[in-house]
Amino acid sequence: MKKIIFEKGILFAFITCITIGLISCNNGKVQHSDTEKVDAILIFPKGDKVTNANFSGNVWLNNLVQADSINQNAVGNVTFEAGARTKWHSHPSGQIILVLEGIGYYQEKGNQKIVVRKGDVVKCPANIPHWHGASNDSNFIQIAITGREKGETIWFDLVTDQEYNSKSK
Repeated sequence: MKKIIFEKGILFAFITCITIGLISCNNGKVQHSDTEKVDAILIFPKGDKVTNANFSGNVWLNNLVQADSINQNAVGNVTFEAGARTKWHSHPSGQIILVLEGIGYYQEKGNQKIVVRKGDVVKCPANIPHWHGASNDSNFIQIAITGREKGETIWFDLVTDQEYNSKSK
């Protein structure tokens, strides 16, 4: 009888150790869908889906800071699904883009499109038409810091598929 109790105790300890090991290997996390995984890495909430005609594809905007009389900079967290992008546009006081996640594109009128990645910073000069958005195969998340002291963003034409698919630096 003592032998059976001893063996059951060893079996219980063995199962407990295996269970703890499996949980710790997964850091106690339950597997989630791809959307939940993406949401888990977000620094800021995704925000609201953009429904205006200044963007192509699926884009979300979280206005983090609204420009006012004390601080005339607007700050927004913008999430682009793969293939989504802005129209050509310019900013009378310029803009700074901080790339938080994914792979995107940035292009100034008359220049070659450049690829931007997590950790990149883009300084968009004042009054220079440009566009930015996600690459064909990656979502793209950016923080856009836009000066408003000289006026609002000026929107131009849609970025054509030829422009979007052009060769990049």
